[in-house]
Amino acid sequence: MPVINFTYDELFEQLGKELPKDELIDILPMISSDVESYDDTEVKAEFFPNRPDYYSVEGIVRSLKGYLDLEKGIPEYTIKETDNTITVDAELEEIRPYVASCIIRNVKINDQQLRNIMEFQEHLHWVIGRDRKKVAIGIHDLDKVEGPFYYKAGKPDEDKFIPLETTEELTLNEILEQHDKGEKYAKLLKDFDKYPLIVDSNNNIMSMPPIINSDLTRLTTETTNLFLDVTGTDINAVTNSLNIIASNLAENGATIETLEVNYPYMENISYPQFEPKVIDVHKDKAEEYIGIELTADKIVETLEKTRFNAEKIDENTVRVEVPRYRIDILHEVDIIENIALGYGFNELPAELPNFSTIANPDPKREFDKIVEQVMIGLSFTEVKSLMLTSEDQHYTKLRKEIEEDRVTVAQPITQDRTMIRKSLINSLLEFLEDNKHEELPQKIFEIGDVAYIDTTKETQMRTVKKLAAAQISSVANFTTIKSIVESFVSNMGFTMELKDSTNPSFIQGRCAEFTTKTLNDNTPFTFKGYFGEIHPEVLTNFELEYPVIAFEVEFDQKD
Repeated sequence: MPVINFTYDELFEQLGKELPKDELIDILPMISSDVESYDDTEVKAEFFPNRPDYYSVEGIVRSLKGYLDLEKGIPEYTIKETDNTITVDAELEEIRPYVASCIIRNVKINDQQLRNIMEFQEHLHWVIGRDRKKVAIGIHDLDKVEGPFYYKAGKPDEDKFIPLETTEELTLNEILEQHDKGEKYAKLLKDFDKYPLIVDSNNNIMSMPPIINSDLTRLTTETTNLFLDVTGTDINAVTNSLNIIASNLAENGATIETLEVNYPYMENISYPQFEPKVIDVHKDKAEEYIGIELTADKIVETLEKTRFNAEKIDENTVRVEVPRYRIDILHEVDIIENIALGYGFNELPAELPNFSTIANPDPKREFDKIVEQVMIGLSFTEVKSLMLTSEDQHYTKLRKEIEEDRVTVAQPITQDRTMIRKSLINSLLEFLEDNKHEELPQKIFEIGDVAYIDTTKETQMRTVKKLAAAQISSVANFTTIKSIVESFVSNMGFTMELKDSTNPSFIQGRCAEFTTKTLNDNTPFTFKGYFGEIHPEVLTNFELEYPVIAFEVEFDQKD
């Protein structure tokens, strides 16, 4: 989750009030923060991915003002309707079809605020943008360019500009080949013959989304007026991102100027879109969820404290206006959570449950314990990872084609948690990647569930238990992993039969599949699997510098 760094001085300056530092540290968790660390000058606070409006100090201050009763309700911003436009090229419909823009005037930027803006931008790229695939953001010095603006399809070998962090003019293709950001994000444009560009009325290139901005519009401490552009493949994500950036940047008295996007393939849209969403919340349901007695008037009070507008409709209904930067509010239950927050988590009564239970071991864990004991006896260390992963980690980095029959997340909040795993191998490789600084050899294993599509089940999926293990060392080879697998199979009371494997994640000729046969007919399970030496391309994808061997088995209960 994103970690936001801010100093006490900058927070208190924007808050307009100084608090005892200890009091601030106690308050931050009450507004959905996890304080990671702090000292006499700076705080590092972690926020959940569903609250990107907290990814800058302005968003944190906005909530603190409500919590401290300094301001209530939805913040009011100065918005000026203008005839500013950005016109979209019809060729971009199949490349990167959506753009949202607006202008922010009279901002004040010092060195610290400049760093904050850049960090804010990158946090949004990661959380909403899925590492720029879904959304990319450009923030420009408006005074270096002139409107109207254009979002056009650029020619890779003809259009050129000086990108940020360089002094040399490069063509679009040269940027993808030579610039650090170009090399990193070239994959997002590799399937297209033309690339998106933001240009002004004088054909000055301002940015090449989703790769890099132009040095022409680079922000400095002298910048006072901003042009924002957000491009992407999902119009809701694009709109949400612009609303969040515009509202946060306007928190300190800046003026927002509207801008209309002229589309050739859909209706024109004016930005930013600050019209609040309206949701009704009911007293009886809030009482049921929170466990306290409430009144409609008290609900209004708590919601205004958490920066919503609220109006009592009757004794059981409150109509709530939700600011557009609160993209986490999807349902009445989300409003109820904010009622509890505004009421004060510390003020909620604590009660012991009126029943008692006696804990017993989970029967499903008994089998896991047996497998754990065998693997620990083979000198492996157990690790645990999340069931959620991404197509990039699970398939692409392992040299596999992305399968259609996978369980995906309908509304992922991060770009690296978009599907439920079908294998444990990539999780082990990610762990080794994160621990490259540790001594070798490293021998790790994991026992965990994976998910398969199964239309015969009520949930349309079934879970299966798997074991995977990996070893990284300078002498890891096929003979070593074969010996490890033979020892595991034997200790579990089975024999095994081998056959060649064509698994693309392993070196061909140095991998095998196996099936097992129990030595005891009363054994209630069987298993099968594969093992071998990880392919060098896979090692490169996970930035591993030494050979890795691995195996994975899938357990099956006998009927």
